[in-house]
Amino acid sequence: MNIPIVLIMGSVQLGLLYAVMAMGVYVTFRILNVPDLTVDGSFALGMACAAVVTINGHPLLALFIAAFAGALAGGVTGFLQTKVGIHPILSGILVMTGLYSVNLAIMGGKSNISVAGKETLFTKMEALIVTGNGWGKTLLALIACIIVAVLLAVTFKTKMGLAIRATGDNEEMVRSSSINAKITKCIGLAIGNACVALSGALVCQHQMYSDVTYGSGMVVFGLASVIIGETIFGRRSVTIGLVSAMAGSIIFQIIKALALKFDLFPSYAIKLVSSIIVVIALSGPAISDSIKQNKMRGRRRTI
Repeated sequence: MNIPIVLIMGSVQLGLLYAVMAMGVYVTFRILNVPDLTVDGSFALGMACAAVVTINGHPLLALFIAAFAGALAGGVTGFLQTKVGIHPILSGILVMTGLYSVNLAIMGGKSNISVAGKETLFTKMEALIVTGNGWGKTLLALIACIIVAVLLAVTFKTKMGLAIRATGDNEEMVRSSSINAKITKCIGLAIGNACVALSGALVCQHQMYSDVTYGSGMVVFGLASVIIGETIFGRRSVTIGLVSAMAGSIIFQIIKALALKFDLFPSYAIKLVSSIIVVIALSGPAISDSIKQNKMRGRRRTI
């Protein structure tokens, strides 16, 4: 079985780019313990912002603007949850739906924008790497991923970061400790969606276009990456969790590429397969507990 190096290289590149998004999902889903559906909209928001700013000749600035826009989207979701009292899932859906129109407005009413022919961070890096063959893009994706992981790891060891983690573990206890749980939740959602939007910006510059519908299903891809990583590394510290999300994203992209190459399932079934992976992983503890209870009942009957 011959596996082209180009296939693996491309999968690793995409895995590293989507790993930034997976880390954002890890922040909201595991650390903050909030099912945030804003992800689909904030990913496309990052792509839209990056496309417009990159076309105007500022590829590096595009990443910062995209991350800031994603943070604002996460902050709005947090505001709806904490101040307005809307259910977390519904607030995410509302912001995600609203972002569709926002993204279209950013892109001048167009559903997609091409960045082809414009200078991006990836084209700059490819020009610096003499060997070519995509090594420059892979290196840039790896650098971006490491920077985000280090920043998140350091952030969640600060006083505010510990407060966010405590809010996800036990919100009532945090409130009794005179910590404003509403603010920490908003900040956590802002951080998570900033990572998601940054991932969208990187993907935009990598694939040289932005599409308003590209973010559809990203929350499932992010969850699948997080769960695959946790299956390998286990659930330990935040730092290990971030690393496992990175590894899970790469593995997920490689599996997806190999499955498509060898026709294990059609391309249109990718999101269905991803959803099944998430369902199996999330239902695992309940199935395990059910099996243990059945065994205990069987032993009691035999006694």
